[in-house]
Amino acid sequence: MKTLATILSLGAATTLAVFAQPALTIYNQDFAVVRDAVPLDLKSGVNNVRYADATARVEPDSVILRDPGGKHSLQIWEQNYRNDPVTQELLLSLFEGKTIDFQNLRLKDNTQSRELIPGKIIRSGYVPGGGSEQPIIEVNGKLQFALPGTPLFPDLGDDTVLKPTLNWLLQSDKPGKFDAEVSYITGGFTWEADYNLVSPEKGDTVDLIGWVTMNNQSGKTFRDAKIKLMAGDVNKIQPRNYRQAVTRLATYEGVNEAPAVTEKAFDEFHLYSLARPTTLLDRETKQVEFVRATEVKAESIYLYDGALNYRFYGGLNSDRGFGTECNKKVRVMREFVNAETNHLGIALPKGKLRFYRRDADGQMEFVGEDMIDHTPRNETIRVTTGNAFDLVGERKQTNFRVDTGDKWLDESFEIKLRNRKKEPVEIRVVEHLYRWSNWEITQKSDDFKKTDSQTIEFRVPVKPDEERTVTYSVHYSW
Repeated sequence: MKTLATILSLGAATTLAVFAQPALTIYNQDFAVVRDAVPLDLKSGVNNVRYADATARVEPDSVILRDPGGKHSLQIWEQNYRNDPVTQELLLSLFEGKTIDFQNLRLKDNTQSRELIPGKIIRSGYVPGGGSEQPIIEVNGKLQFALPGTPLFPDLGDDTVLKPTLNWLLQSDKPGKFDAEVSYITGGFTWEADYNLVSPEKGDTVDLIGWVTMNNQSGKTFRDAKIKLMAGDVNKIQPRNYRQAVTRLATYEGVNEAPAVTEKAFDEFHLYSLARPTTLLDRETKQVEFVRATEVKAESIYLYDGALNYRFYGGLNSDRGFGTECNKKVRVMREFVNAETNHLGIALPKGKLRFYRRDADGQMEFVGEDMIDHTPRNETIRVTTGNAFDLVGERKQTNFRVDTGDKWLDESFEIKLRNRKKEPVEIRVVEHLYRWSNWEITQKSDDFKKTDSQTIEFRVPVKPDEERTVTYSVHYSW
């Protein structure tokens, strides 16, 4: 099993000048690996170091700290994580039992004036972990369950932090001033791929443009960051809640125009690297083009599945009416091969495919969308874009006989296909043999292909304004 240190060692040989640039590897599972620089000025022995530049959703037990130059041996004896940044409620709790001033604005004779009201904080209302209660304030010897105004605190109080902070008790073998490397896993990052495919007015070729959309909800801005995107299903255990202080003991051992995004296989996944440093602001969504291809052959497929909701579930079904309901819709699908011979051949991360077609005026019109999973190169992609307006199918049962004594069942179907388009089409008729596992086609009007153990497919050419009829009979025995 590869450790986090292995994952983070991709740029171990990078120079210190390049290292000063923050780096992100974003996964499409709401987390990222962060690598950043921490300026240190250490004395020999034990040092107290505060690092307040982590994200708000850092996983503290994933932190790795090291000297990238290998000149200093660092050991974290203790790490404390605080993620209770200063708030009004928290400061009230730090001044419980004390008297502070509350500012109240009054409007008299169209003139606004400020009044300072002394109040003793009996109960702040602050509950660690994010909860709250009604505060209790003593004003002029009387208790009230509301603040008499805006609290004015004399100072921040003790033991407060302005933003999430890691405090390290750090052992160094010698003194020195240098930039250490800190790496950690954090939540709050996602990315996804989207593909736009544009067809001309006629024909089955498409131009494909792929975008990656990155979203930063981590509580931190990354400026001029080197960003990589990891595609694949990485096993990730959900992190614990680290809102309260966490103390742990830890050690770390071991001292032409370029494309906007490059792709390579990494471990069992695929890694996409942005060519240029990118600023990713907190709460920002950013898009970058990562693939572009022209004249990709994407064949249109018409598929009629008249018994769409029926499958073989492992048991005998001799109910005469089961599976005889008719679906009249003919599904429209697009199919293309992700290969260099088809002007592609790059590992495509999962995402949404949107199809457009230009009309006679050159205007692009939206004609459907679907999702794809992670798709390696040289694999075939088939997606559904909708139902055909001018193609109709009808399916009905024409014969049914069953003999439970001799253990057999015969069934016949008739499928009618009508083409109201101005050009010929081929319609793939899919039939599911759901009665029993042992079956035999005893009569057929057209040739068919067995696509799996319980499914057959007829490929039927239908001319403009033509109606074609497909019939078949199946014999089950058990």
